[in-house]
Amino acid sequence: MRLAAGTTNQAKLQAIYNIFNDGANIIPCKVPSNVSDQPFSDEETIQGAINRAKNAIAETNADIGIGLEGGVNESPHGLMLCNWGALVIRESSEQPFIAGGARIVLPAYISQRLRNGEELGPVMDDFCQQENIRSHEGAIGIFTDGQVNRVEMFTHVVKLLKGQFDYANNTSYGG
Repeated sequence: MRLAAGTTNQAKLQAIYNIFNDGANIIPCKVPSNVSDQPFSDEETIQGAINRAKNAIAETNADIGIGLEGGVNESPHGLMLCNWGALVIRESSEQPFIAGGARIVLPAYISQRLRNGEELGPVMDDFCQQENIRSHEGAIGIFTDGQVNRVEMFTHVVKLLKGQFDYANNTSYGG
């Protein structure tokens, strides 16, 4: 099976490799999400994941595309970190498989910068005085004091995607 990963981000790729380690030919590719650089709702973040999965298939002609997208979502408790994934099957009329993961409320000083139009990745780099936090522990790793990192967060989402895909393709369950 040829699987197009709609990313070159190391944390997202590692999450895909962690779950699709059963001989799948994983093809990383840099594709657009066709949403804002900083998705600002669950809907926009989900759409970004779907778009990445579809664009990855178009780019590589793979059998399956996976898109992973991080974003933020306003809530009554504050601005929350969110992450979504989509798995699309080439030439299928079925809806994509969609899964979401962990959420935490971001600190007010980070939230304010995002509400003012900045993107989380550069804000986190500035906050941590490091480069490319998004490819390593991510905001989730920083604000959970390393209890959960970005690879683990997206690995959970990819597990949910693969589980749905496997269930749908397992005829013993009537899928």
